[in-house]
Amino acid sequence: MKKFGTAVILAGGKSSRMGFDKQLLKINERRLMDSLIMKLNQEFDEIIIVTNRPECYKGLGDKIISDIIVGRGPLSGIHAGLTMASNEFSYFLACDMPNINFDYIRYMKNSIRCIDTSACITRFGSWIEPFNAFYSKKLKIEIEKHLFSGNRSINSLLEKVDVYYISEEEARRFSPNWDMFLNLNTKEDLNNYLIKIANE
Repeated sequence: MKKFGTAVILAGGKSSRMGFDKQLLKINERRLMDSLIMKLNQEFDEIIIVTNRPECYKGLGDKIISDIIVGRGPLSGIHAGLTMASNEFSYFLACDMPNINFDYIRYMKNSIRCIDTSACITRFGSWIEPFNAFYSKKLKIEIEKHLFSGNRSINSLLEKVDVYYISEEEARRFSPNWDMFLNLNTKEDLNNYLIKIANE
């Protein structure tokens, strides 16, 4: 088993603030999910999509899976991705995160390449960024225990395991405006993003 090589895109969620299913988001007439898959294929050998609508991905050569432990939020998606991953660590991204920073991905890989850890997570002040992050396959059992105890929180799971944290200061060297963690949660977010890329 290789240490790295898998990327997982989480395409679940209710998308209630957006008003439509975010896995169908389009940027300049192209589905954002298709762009994310194409970009991640430049860095990873295996792409896994965790979705509650697998019919949206017919014809793709990637692994299309659904939650195994259903209805428990993003942690269910992380669990499903790790279960199906062929490599020790998987890179996780949400389907509404349009900005992939390959330099930072490689920096995270190098940071944990020679250490024993369960995840590589970026801090944002006293908070954490749970995506644009790496999780280890060995977390699968811990996630199952966590979910079956009635706890859905990624934060409280990470408090129980060894995590390599990257400081906000370190991360801002790669993304000074923090746009590599941008989520398009609302129509306003989407409109602002479209205006920004149109002016670049």
